[in-house]
Amino acid sequence: MSSRSLVASPPLGLPIAQMRSVFSADDVERKLAKLQASGNEREYECLRNTWQRMLERGPQRFAVKPSGVPDMAPLYDLLPNFVDVLDDVKRHVALSQDSRDSLEVTPILLLGPPGVGKTHFAKQLADLLGTSMSLVPMSSMTAGWLLSGSSSQWKGAKPGKVFEALVDGQYANPVIVVDEIDKANADAQYDPLGALYSLLEHDTAQSFVDEFAEVPIDASQVIWVTTANNERHIPEPIMNRMNVYEIAPPSLEAARKIAAHLHRGILGEHDWGQRFDPEPADDVLDQLAVLAPREMRRALVTAFGNARLDNRYRVEPDDLPKAGAGKSRIGFLQ
Repeated sequence: MSSRSLVASPPLGLPIAQMRSVFSADDVERKLAKLQASGNEREYECLRNTWQRMLERGPQRFAVKPSGVPDMAPLYDLLPNFVDVLDDVKRHVALSQDSRDSLEVTPILLLGPPGVGKTHFAKQLADLLGTSMSLVPMSSMTAGWLLSGSSSQWKGAKPGKVFEALVDGQYANPVIVVDEIDKANADAQYDPLGALYSLLEHDTAQSFVDEFAEVPIDASQVIWVTTANNERHIPEPIMNRMNVYEIAPPSLEAARKIAAHLHRGILGEHDWGQRFDPEPADDVLDQLAVLAPREMRRALVTAFGNARLDNRYRVEPDDLPKAGAGKSRIGFLQ
């Protein structure tokens, strides 16, 4: 297990790992042998390369979980508008802590307006559990097979995001975020959310077949977080497979805490960050707090660069980018 995982959770819940197979090597070997016998290797070179890569990497992945219920007080403080979701996660961790069972978290749907920190929450959840996070943005999706892969018979075909997260990643239980699920555009030929009908059910997810790789993948340990602005465009059978939480905008003070956390996080990710003042000034936080978390990060990176251009290691309000005309701001709870 990577050193990043070992420091991701608080001391009371250091992650422990079991090894779990996410596919059968025998299945892949049979597929590869059949392709070689057919004489179509050149025609399906990409598929052959995919199967060979699977065998080279092997089927074993880390299935991590906290060894106990971690100290989640910092997250409750950082994400006060996610209390109900954090309570749910804590219950799941408590159930698995004293057993050999894997950590299972009921799929989560976060409903709320843009900028309330839904994706930011998912990243914090992955860090808490000591696993990885993959983001699947449905609003920018250009193909219906983003989750499930496309048939190898199609030009430009490739595996889907679930396959990539499990086969190319390190973990059997990554957090996969299906962002803005309500903006997925279904058409008569292909439902972009179709794969979720089986992926969100534990039993059927154990043998999920990516349409490109054509090999069953065990996706039953995936921790699913979906986000949406509203539920009107989400099929009811998908909704019924998830615990649904309505997320209110953060208070102004909560937004300031998120900004300060991002400031410290960015500095910790870079060598140059060691030279900067570790805490942002109050007037910098005031300007950052009106932005959504994803905008806060971009603004901070710009501000750090502007500070260095001015030969400083402390961010000042003028270092932050000026808000564009008509740019929407986050709403706050009083």
